[in-house]
Amino acid sequence: MGNGPGRGSGAARASAALGRWRARLDGLDVDRVLDAAQARGIRAVVPGDADWPSVLDDLADAAPHCLWVSGAGSPAALVDAVPTIAMVGSRASTPYGEDTAASLAAALAVRGATIVSGGAYGIDAAAHRGALASGEGATLAVLAGGLDALYPRGNSRLLEAIRSRHALISEAPPATAPTRWRFLARNRLIAALGSATVVVEAAWRSGALSTARHADDLSRPVAAVPGPVTSAASAGCHRLIRERGAVLVTDAAEILELVRGQEAADGSVFAVQDELDLLDPVDRRVLDALPPRSAITLADLERLCALPGGAVEAAVARLELLGLARHAGERIARAR
Repeated sequence: MGNGPGRGSGAARASAALGRWRARLDGLDVDRVLDAAQARGIRAVVPGDADWPSVLDDLADAAPHCLWVSGAGSPAALVDAVPTIAMVGSRASTPYGEDTAASLAAALAVRGATIVSGGAYGIDAAAHRGALASGEGATLAVLAGGLDALYPRGNSRLLEAIRSRHALISEAPPATAPTRWRFLARNRLIAALGSATVVVEAAWRSGALSTARHADDLSRPVAAVPGPVTSAASAGCHRLIRERGAVLVTDAAEILELVRGQEAADGSVFAVQDELDLLDPVDRRVLDALPPRSAITLADLERLCALPGGAVEAAVARLELLGLARHAGERIARAR
């Protein structure tokens, strides 16, 4: 077992942490920290509390010992009783990625899902905005630093909107600055909170891929949105699909299909069925034989189709019912 903050048993991790932090214990006043947090509208939540998201228990020894929560919503209510989609991606996103993330998040929120992300620039922010813009559903932001100083500052208005309507959470206590390792540790919480994880746009070595890895370790479904084959910004998504078995998704229904208990997707929204797809081979052959701008006799139609008269007559009748053919006197023509 190593001594890293996320490795080993709970006791081993606590012992290692005490070894690193013992110098700070003398100056630690827990009551003062809690009072200062409460004054800022931040509350501490521990396992067993009503606000504690039970899905975090799936992290076992890597589960946080405490969460800091700020906002009107309960983290448990936001994720335990509804489909929860963790939506992540690159900070250096493209307009394609941001539009896709916002559209997917809005469509999922309308269907009652909670969108979980990290509040960062790029795909995270687009996912949160899409969920908020829907006016339905909810969104939960998991931050890497203390909730008393929202980070990144450029997203302060967005994070305040999430706080006022739903909730912000963090493993880090107030007055804690976000650091690179805290961002990476935060990703396991995002993965655990999601019923499924969707990577919308990610470069080859994007940090968002670590969230997908954590979700995979938890046996949570992982999906990825494809991008242009020439776009380096989507290389990580393509890598997940090719090497890690991520499910390729293009719309909200396909994402919800990955969540246990949800209905199977009834085809992509882009797969629009044409009325000609409903024709059987005989009807299609007869329709193809009708001239585009003139009429034809039934006898000539039988000859062109090389079909018995009764079959052609029946096909013409069906095409008329579908509004695809019409009688012009003794002749038959395509419907206008």
